[in-house]
Amino acid sequence: MQLPTADGPPDPPAGALADTVLQRLTTVYAAAADPSTAAAMQSYMKDVAPFLGLPAPARRALSRTVLHGTRRPGEADCAAIALRCWELPEREYHYFAVDYLRRYAGCCSSAFLPVARRLVTTVSWWDTVDPLAVHLVGSLVAADPALAHDMDRWIADDDPWVVRTALLHQLRFGERTDAARLFSYCLRRSDHTDFFVRKAIGWALREYARTDPGAVRGFLDREGDRFAPLSVREALKNLGG
Repeated sequence: MQLPTADGPPDPPAGALADTVLQRLTTVYAAAADPSTAAAMQSYMKDVAPFLGLPAPARRALSRTVLHGTRRPGEADCAAIALRCWELPEREYHYFAVDYLRRYAGCCSSAFLPVARRLVTTVSWWDTVDPLAVHLVGSLVAADPALAHDMDRWIADDDPWVVRTALLHQLRFGERTDAARLFSYCLRRSDHTDFFVRKAIGWALREYARTDPGAVRGFLDREGDRFAPLSVREALKNLGG
């Protein structure tokens, strides 16, 4: 089964596991939909997508029912399930795909990166982009450090969600963080006008400060005046001011 590339094909790959999961998923989720809750959830997420009205704990319990007895997926299965979920309008299906990819990121190779990009750039908002950045893209880069060169291209992208992903992909790397790359990414996009990019710069620095507070403090002492106040405030939260 061939994986999609960055530019196509437009349709997700077929597969028996995806058929089973999607049939169960749409049946189980739809039966539990709560329109009285859906409107508030959609409003909270700035109308990025319609909702079924499934709170996270209930949704995850339903997901366990959906996946009960299914086999461990291969890489193409992950692509098929995620992309087919993304074709459905309601946001909870996208959340299911994100959770699935987070669980099975280890089944995916560097060839999965174009699929990740497709998800990051489609129906984009922080609620899906952030876990994809940290737990999927980050996992792919950790497993194949050569993908850091792809992140070097992503940080220069015109799409702010791609930029945010590049900034956040090392968020859980801890001592394995490439600090020089992190700092260079932050500097490269320090003048970005998008709120979510500015927030991501601060978040990435704040998280790395848990590992090396001196390096982050020194970086901000040298370069802090190049950043938006939002980025600096976020970065300093673990540094006492």
